[in-house]
Amino acid sequence: MTELEKLMAGEMYDYTDPEVQKTHVRAVQLCDAYNATERTELARREEILRALFGSLGKNPLIEKNIRIDYGFNMHAGDNFFVNYDCVFLDVAPITFGDNVFIAPQCGFYSVNHPLEAALRNTGVEYGKPIAVGSDVWIGGHVTVCPGVTIGDNVVIGAGSVVVHDIPSNSLAVGNPARVVKTLPPRRA
Repeated sequence: MTELEKLMAGEMYDYTDPEVQKTHVRAVQLCDAYNATERTELARREEILRALFGSLGKNPLIEKNIRIDYGFNMHAGDNFFVNYDCVFLDVAPITFGDNVFIAPQCGFYSVNHPLEAALRNTGVEYGKPIAVGSDVWIGGHVTVCPGVTIGDNVVIGAGSVVVHDIPSNSLAVGNPARVVKTLPPRRA
């Protein structure tokens, strides 16, 4: 397998590989182009987002500045809102359901590095998918770590660090984030 194929398969790969770097540079350039647009350039913004994301539903609204590692591993449903200065390190898939609201300066980091320094220093990494359900509000400065699943109808309080799965119908806060309240199920 090539290093890019390993990345796409969720295996450990060499992120310094030229093909992997080319894919990353493409995503960075698309992010730069998006971040250079005016908010009134709706058609251009959506065109860039659709080129960047693996899949994207209806009515996306993403504020500047957005940073995405690869793009093809980003998937979002309808009514996806991302506020200012968010980062998505999509080494593994990062998936969002419908009606997800993300506050400013949040980070979703599916990337992971080996714990052993000698191996880590060779330029290898791997990812663990992040999945976020529908009807989710993520407060400002939240960090979501590799391998986390956040259910439907969830609120994550500002400044939280999500290192474990959060079940549906929950309010979670803190570092590490923990469920502090059960929310009533969403009414249709």
